[in-house]
Amino acid sequence: MPDHAITPFSVSISDEAITDLRTRLGSTRWPEQLPGPAWQRGVPVDYLRRVANYWASDFDWRAEEKRINEFPQFTTDIDGQLIHFLHVTSAVEGAMPLLLLHGWPGSFAEFLDVIDSFVDPVAHGGTEADAFHVVVPSLPGFGFSAPLAGEGWGSRRMAAALAELMATLGYERYGAQGGDFGAFVAPDLGRVDPEHVIGVHVNAATMGFIPFGELSEEDKASLTDVERARLGRMANFLSEGNGYFGVQSTRPQTLSFALSDSPVGQLAWIIEKFKEWTGSSQDLPEEAVGLHTILTDVSLYWFTETAGSAANMYYESVHGHDWPTPSQVPTGVAVFAEDIAIRRYAEQGNNIVYWSDIDAGGHFAALETPDLLVADVREFFAGMRQAR
Repeated sequence: MPDHAITPFSVSISDEAITDLRTRLGSTRWPEQLPGPAWQRGVPVDYLRRVANYWASDFDWRAEEKRINEFPQFTTDIDGQLIHFLHVTSAVEGAMPLLLLHGWPGSFAEFLDVIDSFVDPVAHGGTEADAFHVVVPSLPGFGFSAPLAGEGWGSRRMAAALAELMATLGYERYGAQGGDFGAFVAPDLGRVDPEHVIGVHVNAATMGFIPFGELSEEDKASLTDVERARLGRMANFLSEGNGYFGVQSTRPQTLSFALSDSPVGQLAWIIEKFKEWTGSSQDLPEEAVGLHTILTDVSLYWFTETAGSAANMYYESVHGHDWPTPSQVPTGVAVFAEDIAIRRYAEQGNNIVYWSDIDAGGHFAALETPDLLVADVREFFAGMRQAR
């Protein structure tokens, strides 16, 4: 078992930092609204003014901070990197250890509302057999796992650090669940620590779960209607929705100046994704995910000054060339309504033993459809528990 010091941690943002945020929000220099339909060229000015005013006047950070601090939190140093994590144990004997992994523009806080369902399943519609011990890290460069210790913190290195964290906590066998970039790190845990990872469950999965490159005419002809719809969403993303990816994967430092200096800039950069990546039936981001929840997420980026180090994850992913390699670890995939994973392509590099198509929700499953995510994770790992 690795010998890493584990230090208790609680969130405590200074009064001065909160005052500074409100001052900056109040002195924003607002741009003119560009022509065209709302959201077509980005976040509408009138909408962002309203949300920024709410952030400055009505959003209660101290209440959110208190909610976060109700969960046991810790920090440790692994591979020279500070790692912040929640560690919530179940009272059920024999509960399965489970890592919950966020992506961008998420944070550890996106799992706050599902933790109790995992650790105390009887109180949330399950049985004792569904119980988990839960570990929720802030990925390196995100939130309180900052600053970055150096170059090279792509998904494979993150996975290796988290495998060491689980060993430090004394967990011989454990599962991993991740969405967005967490759906890179969770499968990589199966690659770097296959003797200890029981199974991997992902949502909002992309690389390694979608086709790479142009499809042949034969492949196109064989697609189902559902698969064509997912490829259509992927094509729309590549043509209209991946500007943020181009910037973050090439010039995260340049971007960091704007987002670290302007809270409205940081707000716009993130809330646009809550609009574009949540269930398409909603007109505004807060119709899919509550505004307090969104602002908690944005506040974590702002107060920890991690816009650049979080964006750097994209740079490392593109320039590190740690592309997915075949894995034999049992893998389950939940495809929510706005996701794009396609089973036939996922099976080319993953040992897919479980697949669910869920006709609701979107990218932020733990926030949009928490009960559906919990149920899916329970069902997948029910088949893995005997393997321990």
